[in-house]
Amino acid sequence: MRALAACLVAAVFLSPLPSFADKPDKSKGKSKGQNAQVSVTFTATQREAAQAYFVEKHGRGGCPPGLAKKGNGCLPPGQAKKRYTVGQVLQKGVPTQPPPAELSLRIGAPPAGYVYVVLDGDLVKLAVGTMLVVDAIEGLVH
Repeated sequence: MRALAACLVAAVFLSPLPSFADKPDKSKGKSKGQNAQVSVTFTATQREAAQAYFVEKHGRGGCPPGLAKKGNGCLPPGQAKKRYTVGQVLQKGVPTQPPPAELSLRIGAPPAGYVYVVLDGDLVKLAVGTMLVVDAIEGLVH
């Protein structure tokens, strides 16, 4: 009888306990108590703000119909080659420029660990340290 009681007590203590972890809040799409997540890609609002800025400062239009169709920022075929690829590390020695101050105000500061640069007429988000090209808003300047 004692052996049976000891086995019963051991089974109670060794059995998995119910989980009291936060359950996902289906109304908001994230767990309760979870910190806000950082988006590593440009948001739709940032894309719209950047495109509006470049339209105001550099204008649009005047692009021949053949180049406008290509969606490469109105660059001729020989100049349309980009020196970066989203998802790849930016090669050393590729010159970048910081975005204009007004554009930075419109799109906001990059999340910690990231930096915005202008490269080949595009606004590019880079991971600091690795120089990984995380996202880009292409064809802003022609």
